[in-house]
Amino acid sequence: MSNSSEDTAKIRVDNICLSFGALNALVDVNVEVKESEILAIIGPNGAGKTCLLNCISGYYHPQRGKIYFDGLPILGMPTYKRAKMGIARTFQNVELFTGLTALDNLLAARHMRYKYGVLAGGLYFGPAHDEEIRHRRLVEEIIDFLEIEPIRDVPVAVLPYGLRKRVELGRALAMEPKLILLDEPMAGMNVEEKEDMARFILDIFEGQAAVREYNSDVLRKGVKTIVLIEHDMGVVMDIADRIMVLDFGRKIAEGPPSVIRTDANVIKAYLGQEAQAV
Repeated sequence: MSNSSEDTAKIRVDNICLSFGALNALVDVNVEVKESEILAIIGPNGAGKTCLLNCISGYYHPQRGKIYFDGLPILGMPTYKRAKMGIARTFQNVELFTGLTALDNLLAARHMRYKYGVLAGGLYFGPAHDEEIRHRRLVEEIIDFLEIEPIRDVPVAVLPYGLRKRVELGRALAMEPKLILLDEPMAGMNVEEKEDMARFILDIFEGQAAVREYNSDVLRKGVKTIVLIEHDMGVVMDIADRIMVLDFGRKIAEGPPSVIRTDANVIKAYLGQEAQAV
């Protein structure tokens, strides 16, 4: 995974502070995520993990600090512009169009990539027709990659929770992102579903989908920067290059899994003072 000191920061967060009235959700949080790296963010409930992703994606607006994506400042930029730059995400609580099918949810993510205008789209010939075919081909490849072909035409509202999570990951991929923010992608899943999701995340990161001879760059080359929030420590330790730990809105530790698992501050935050001596 990440092994080069020359890797550039894909996303950089500088001294972010976010508060809601008297509640300090994030306090002077700093973090860099490099190309070819999976960063896991962990911490107790209410530690500020989702708040940080919301600041990066534009759902929250911090009172102080700066955020850079590919070296460009993005604070104050609308969410749709951040999406066009290449920032995609999934949500802690699945946010899909429940009245639409799995296929239509993925197609919805392609709208920002459409280039033809209203007139060409209405007449639907020539370039507009060809472009529509390209968009649908990419979506069909994602459906095949995520092994959701059996539910492609099923309304999302009737799907089990684990499959909804998979569809949401597919929608993020359909945006052809440079960075994916995954907010508890395995929450509520059984062991088998977690194993499948972990496999998909690693295949996306490593570009392992290339062995299936897909045409789309997002599957052939992979998405080389992933930020992951997850409570399953077994998963985090297995797939993350680096881990950042938040507690009450403050960063209390950062480093490789081997260091984080023995950090006294992390043990205290998760298990309590008495467990520190164990």
